[in-house]
Amino acid sequence: MIFHDIIFYSFAVVLFFQCSYYLFLFGRFAFSKLQQTTRQEQLPVSVIICAKNEAENLKQFLPAVIDQQYPHFEIVLINDASSDATLDVMETFAEAHSNIKIVDVKSVETFWGNKKYALTLGIKAATHDTLLFTDADCAPISPLWIEEMTAPIQAKKTIVLGYGAYKTVKKSFLNKLIRFETVTTAMTYFAMAKIGSPYMGVGRNLAYTKTQFFKANGFVKHMKIRSGDDDLFVNQAATKSNTTYCISNNSTTLSIPKTSFASWFKQKRRHISTAHYYKLQHKLTLALFYITNVLFYALGITLLSIGYLPFYVIPLIGIRFAIQYAVYNGAAKKLNEKGLLLLLPFLECFLITFQFVIFISNKVSKPNYWK
Repeated sequence: MIFHDIIFYSFAVVLFFQCSYYLFLFGRFAFSKLQQTTRQEQLPVSVIICAKNEAENLKQFLPAVIDQQYPHFEIVLINDASSDATLDVMETFAEAHSNIKIVDVKSVETFWGNKKYALTLGIKAATHDTLLFTDADCAPISPLWIEEMTAPIQAKKTIVLGYGAYKTVKKSFLNKLIRFETVTTAMTYFAMAKIGSPYMGVGRNLAYTKTQFFKANGFVKHMKIRSGDDDLFVNQAATKSNTTYCISNNSTTLSIPKTSFASWFKQKRRHISTAHYYKLQHKLTLALFYITNVLFYALGITLLSIGYLPFYVIPLIGIRFAIQYAVYNGAAKKLNEKGLLLLLPFLECFLITFQFVIFISNKVSKPNYWK
């Protein structure tokens, strides 16, 4: 019985941490009021898109960037040593639109396959101080994307975190899992930014100033790490005073999600590998949540299977799920994500297992590629 008592009290401690995360961290974002940022002056903007073998995606998605309703912006297209027709497609668009600038990056042995090198050249070539980043396989869902994503950039706000959604595919479990992971990640980095401890952003939708980039010495501190041009830069440069976020229907970008578990696994291996280089406080915050998440299910299932104090255990589990559902519901509404809540526990368990497999895989071999 003493062993069972230890399991129960350990479960109670884990439950306390889980509820605290949802109520006092994620809830700060999920239950917050949306604030519309306005400004008198519309600063000129350089939209930066780095592409490697993205000829077909550029044809499909670049027009949504070109058609932005913004008075003064340029588009910097970076061809990162592509082997397909990417450069030809860029040149075709540039011939038709005078605000498109092309940066053709050749392979350099020292920086082979390193997106940060290509991005650095693109940033240097940008005419304007306000930079807005997205990917070649990504499109803003509104012609007001530039206006809303860059509106918060003021004297003290030099980094703006945005939301990069994935297209909904009906009757696809993988699609639900991808979108659930995306919502979870976004809810986390928006909540951390809201409490004054920003730790990451996504390159599909991210803005910062050229001045801020060079003030932080660009990607120099993590140039040898081939991933992390977005999250590692934000982790390095973002502070409570210089960072904010922008979420609205007009500020979102939309990407086509992976269609196989193998391709998504490869993508997430690359993304998760950068977490090792986060600041200690961020690594501890994320690790504690993941560990208590795993223990919640492990200890809860154990207590239910042995029938120990079910009149206490079942209500406690119910409380945790009720809080979690309320938080995810608030976050999903803000991010305009639908159709995920009914499968929430199942998606969460699958994602926990998936992340563990990725962690082990990254320990065995490092994913040193971006394309």
